[in-house]
Amino acid sequence: MDGIAILYPLLGHMLLVISLYILLIMRKSKAIKAKAVDFNKTALNNKAWPEDVVQVSNNLDNQFESPLVFYGLCIITVLVGAVNGFAIGLSVAYVVFRYIHAYVHVGTNYIPYRLRAFALSLVAMLLLLIQTSVHIMMNI
Repeated sequence: MDGIAILYPLLGHMLLVISLYILLIMRKSKAIKAKAVDFNKTALNNKAWPEDVVQVSNNLDNQFESPLVFYGLCIITVLVGAVNGFAIGLSVAYVVFRYIHAYVHVGTNYIPYRLRAFALSLVAMLLLLIQTSVHIMMNI
């Protein structure tokens, strides 16, 4: 198994982050054109933007929380030689659930669906952590 294959889901997540920044720019531009922005307030308060802008901004914040742990875990998994089909599958699942979470968050923002996607991404990451930890312990 190619050890770096687990890094492809990381690249997929980076694409999600860049896509969210593009969406944020589009929504901010739309709000500015609609004159729905008080520049004095938005200069210092991200929450002063219209709700659809805040949704994307809040989701971007989420993309720098558990995903940073995921990035580190994937790199550790490569470094200790624990990459296998199961680890790659868990990494792909984690990123797919992050995409679902982002889609719900910037769309309907329906909390039960958002929570479910978030929880499933954490389960995938926990299983990857367990798999990598077991590999490390068995190879000490």
